Amino acid sequence: MMKTTKDVIIIGGGPVGLFTAFYAGMRQLDTTLIESLPQLGGQLSTLYPEKYIYDIAGFPKVKAQDLIDQLKAQADQFEQDYRLGETVETVERLEDGTFVLTTNKEEYHTKAIIITAGNGAFSARPLGLDGCEDYANLHYFVDNMEKFRDRRVMIAGGGDSAVDWALMLEGIAKEVHIVHRRDRFRAHEHTVEQMKASTINVLTPYNIESLSGETHIESVELTDKDGESKIVEIDDLICNYGFVSSLGPIKNWGMEFEKNTIRVDSRMETTVAGIFACGDIATYEGKVKLIATGFGEAPIAINQVKQLVDPTARHPQHSTSVFAGK
Repeated sequence: MMKTTKDVIIIGGGPVGLFTAFYAGMRQLDTTLIESLPQLGGQLSTLYPEKYIYDIAGFPKVKAQDLIDQLKAQADQFEQDYRLGETVETVERLEDGTFVLTTNKEEYHTKAIIITAGNGAFSARPLGLDGCEDYANLHYFVDNMEKFRDRRVMIAGGGDSAVDWALMLEGIAKEVHIVHRRDRFRAHEHTVEQMKASTINVLTPYNIESLSGETHIESVELTDKDGESKIVEIDDLICNYGFVSSLGPIKNWGMEFEKNTIRVDSRMETTVAGIFACGDIATYEGKVKLIATGFGEAPIAINQVKQLVDPTARHPQHSTSVFAGK
């Protein structure tokens, strides 16, 4: 049986992947979206569903899962083909320029591919504290803030997520401590300023030296650069050191990589013609890794795909023209 050739396959069902699927619908492209996780939303849904995001245009703040729900509703204005729980394994380019893409479940034929797989997140594991995985109250992400109500919480990390979680838990937890090994935080200046003006106990520069407790962490020993130590009694420890990501089989597709990202040109095309990348997995000079940046890159890639599929296609219309008849 002859396989139907799709116009474009999107790999990755996070926020940028969903917006790419929506814009593909705007350009009337026959699209399939493949996501390795069993649900859409990527890391936002899996790791940070209750975390507020502050830098999405039009939203003073929005919870991660609410943003994903809105993006899916937006994409679903057009007929979508979501394939969940599928991992892309191989890509082969045929003589006619189309691609054969094989997953752990099926084979697809497509004229173009757009990779929106996040920060190299074909496979990711949290960075944590070696040998401490068995503690019941050691967490790597927050999926329900209520479980920290009236508890003494310590957050380890210095990036945006660590500072955001500290601020969000301030009004829920009994105590919030944040420990970072440097004096300066990597988070946005505004949120760092908010944190320093709050009741959060900011502990810098300190390293976690040891944990005390059998099945549950009861206290944390911290040491500063001079070797001075301090003991903090806690009920929960949230380790927010980030993730180790792996590109997996994508490394064998012939594209140019820079660390765990794919190099693209101004059209969002990789060094393999017909394969594009958007969002955190794509890099170019001056790239800023924000969801908002990925939202801007998606229409660029889709419009290039539209020209590839139909060289006679008109330039994109304003959305009001597309939806006028709906």
